[in-house]
Amino acid sequence: MHHHLPLRSKIIIMLSVMASLFLVVLDQTIIATALGRIVEEFNAFDSLSWIVTAYLLTTTITVPIAGKLSDIFGRRTILLVGVAIFGVGSLLSGMAGNVEQLIAWRAVQGIGGGIITANAFTIIGDLFAARERGRWQGLFGAVFGLASVIGPLLGGWLTDGHTILGLTTDWRWTFFINVPVGIAAFILIAIFCPALRHDKKPSIDYKGAALLAVALGTLVLAVDNTEQIFADFMTATGMSLAVLRTIMFAVVVASVIAFVRVERRAKEPIIPLRFFQNRNFVLIMGIATLFGAAFMGSILYLTQFNQQVFQASPTESGLMLLPMIVGLMAASISSGQIISRTGRYKIFMQVGIVVATVMVFMLSTLTPDSSYLYEAVIMVVLGAGLGVVMPVMNLAVQNEFEQHDLGVATSSSQLFRSLGSTVGIAVFGAMLTAGLAGGLANVQNDAYVKLLSQSPEASAIGDLSDSNTLLNLNMPDTRHKITEGFEQSVAQLPEQAKRQATETFTKEQEEYSEKVTAAFSDSLQRIFLISSVLMLAASVLVFMVKERPLASASPDQSPGVA
Repeated sequence: MHHHLPLRSKIIIMLSVMASLFLVVLDQTIIATALGRIVEEFNAFDSLSWIVTAYLLTTTITVPIAGKLSDIFGRRTILLVGVAIFGVGSLLSGMAGNVEQLIAWRAVQGIGGGIITANAFTIIGDLFAARERGRWQGLFGAVFGLASVIGPLLGGWLTDGHTILGLTTDWRWTFFINVPVGIAAFILIAIFCPALRHDKKPSIDYKGAALLAVALGTLVLAVDNTEQIFADFMTATGMSLAVLRTIMFAVVVASVIAFVRVERRAKEPIIPLRFFQNRNFVLIMGIATLFGAAFMGSILYLTQFNQQVFQASPTESGLMLLPMIVGLMAASISSGQIISRTGRYKIFMQVGIVVATVMVFMLSTLTPDSSYLYEAVIMVVLGAGLGVVMPVMNLAVQNEFEQHDLGVATSSSQLFRSLGSTVGIAVFGAMLTAGLAGGLANVQNDAYVKLLSQSPEASAIGDLSDSNTLLNLNMPDTRHKITEGFEQSVAQLPEQAKRQATETFTKEQEEYSEKVTAAFSDSLQRIFLISSVLMLAASVLVFMVKERPLASASPDQSPGVA
């Protein structure tokens, strides 16, 4: 541990690490606004899923392995490797000449992102005693919130094309922007972050790492965009999606069983099985998983709700989340300060998750007739609840283990939350698709949809019989393009005929929009209800956690033991 370092050095290190973490979180949100332009430039709509999944795949696999390696080789070394890989992956992603190159470099970028994520929260334990960590965990929670808002805004601004130092931006700048910040963070970490000394000879669990990679990678592919990613394979083999997923889940189960057997005999296991004998660790991993799924259910679909109901642009819908982010940042920072002063953390987990549960349930009351003010009030309180819970989970799990296990323990929390988010997104996405299919069963007979079947602007989006395509047709940008295309098609008509055709088109478009919005809102209410149930289950587990006092650790003492 390095509790003895001057406060100035600690602050510089933490600012550097926060900058690195900010880039990772930013990258997950900034890319969403650039995907449309990327697909358009490369003419690669079929590869859209891989651009997102490649990053998620390598990040998920890397997190637990990087956590263990940092316990063996030291946080500084592994963190520097992560920042370097992330920076190089970002640079090469921005320089990609085709979609295949972009996917490959996104995977590289994901490796760096996973290493940074695994170590950013852990390094707090190296620099600060247990009692001091609350305020820093709170600041890191605020970084998550800030990046979540800035990402869509910055991504939209860069993608739309603006001038910086005489250069015109485009979607490639959403990757290039990571490079200078990454270089600065690398230099500061290299100079100010001390290297941990290790007396024992490193022993790497290669078999365990390989089996864990297979299990996690297969699980991600089995739940995330499986149908799109393996479309060609299923067509060539005649295999159904259900059969393919059954095989993949069987691979996951077999890999996990083999992983457990290997870990029992490994000298330095990737995830020590003795961790699961710790009651609090098991409870916190369960909380992280449930919380991850419910959190993504609320954040991801609130943005779509704003776009569908309020017809907000991607940038505007990001701005509309500001009330939640303000609540999250304020609660995260203030609760961290109070925890550091009092040494108590369980009460914050309890209050935060109960508040968040109630507010996620309140989201299920949103309808197309709801005002934005009503939504904003819910978001402020929800953000406050989330802001308390998110950083305290890392603090609680770190408080259960000694220093040499800190990396594995912290990265495990990140892993389970990530897996919860991945599975949650897949399940909620399936629920949304099913709800839309039921709510829009007869929409193919609408005059508006029949007209769009002849529109090149609509056909470029996808199959008009697909529920997600029908939803995308009601997005503001898409509606604008379709309207422009229609206006061009009737431009040569006589003025009266043109006016009559435009009025009919506008009326039919509004009727279609009302149907889509109603079906989407009904589906979303069910998603928020399920999210609130998951949060309720997490709340029950929080009350079962046994609090251990946060001690002021000394160099010869484990961080969480008085």
